[in-house]
Amino acid sequence: MDYLQAIIFGIVEGLTEYIPVSSTGHLILAKSFMGLTQKAIDPYLIVIQSGAILAVLGLYRKRVLDMIKGLLGKNPIGLKLAINLIIAFLPAAVFGVLLNDLIDAWLMGPIPVIWALAIGGVLMLFAARWQRNAFHEGQDAKSFIDIEHLTWKRALIIGLVQCLAMFPGTSRSMVTIVASMAMGMKPKHAAEFSFLLGLPTLGGATVYKLIKDADALSTLEIGPMILGIIVAFFAAAIAIKWLVAYLSKHGLALFGWYRIALAILVAIYFWDGNNASNTPLGGEDTSSTVAPVTFENDHCPAFPVAIHKTPLTITGPTADCHLPVFTS
Repeated sequence: MDYLQAIIFGIVEGLTEYIPVSSTGHLILAKSFMGLTQKAIDPYLIVIQSGAILAVLGLYRKRVLDMIKGLLGKNPIGLKLAINLIIAFLPAAVFGVLLNDLIDAWLMGPIPVIWALAIGGVLMLFAARWQRNAFHEGQDAKSFIDIEHLTWKRALIIGLVQCLAMFPGTSRSMVTIVASMAMGMKPKHAAEFSFLLGLPTLGGATVYKLIKDADALSTLEIGPMILGIIVAFFAAAIAIKWLVAYLSKHGLALFGWYRIALAILVAIYFWDGNNASNTPLGGEDTSSTVAPVTFENDHCPAFPVAIHKTPLTITGPTADCHLPVFTS
């Protein structure tokens, strides 16, 4: 992987990590488009998430400091938020470790991403409309809530829903934002809780990959890896500021339509490529041509040797000789 590819990955990661369009899905597609097949690429795509984590730490440093003070017994509101984030993080921590190898083996390819993008897009088109009918301004059980008034039970539900994002292309930010909205948060507050929940979730995934795939990552140059993290930091900071401002005035429909359109375009791209080259999505080239087979009769050196492709036929006399020997 060169520096240009590291920049591309950093931009894609940073812009899509917190916007509900699936960073993993976009990174897998970018990897496929660039034809990168190194074993270290997949863990690298997780490691550069550290740039996006640093962006949240910088932009939400006040809330992070409040949580630290809360854990030290000096800020009750910060303590409640910290506990809720820990509770919401635990399901992903458990299931992420249990299902990691299965996900890497079966789901890290274009086809699962296409399906996840499309289904998530449809879900987002209906999420905002449903929320407007389910919640309202006021002081009753159906009133909108902010981050400070989130209960631990609702935080746990958001955490369980977050596990769906282990399916590449689903989008961690998408499922946590939609789940938070279902718990009564407005889109802006739901996005902020999703950002903060990304700190332990993405941080844990990064550390896990660094330990588990250290040997594979060591095959990559350190320069492109650091560059990708730096680019992801700045791209994520821009994306976060824009998303919060956008959700303050608009809903999720834009991202839903984008996901559906992207799924269609990617499906067409890979379908055409599959038909043209007889290559499965995300797989290696295959061929239906049978390798030539050579027939030799080493007991009759004077007779001609015949080489044929399927269908197999044997030419030349074979009388008074042993049967031909098959050699590849």
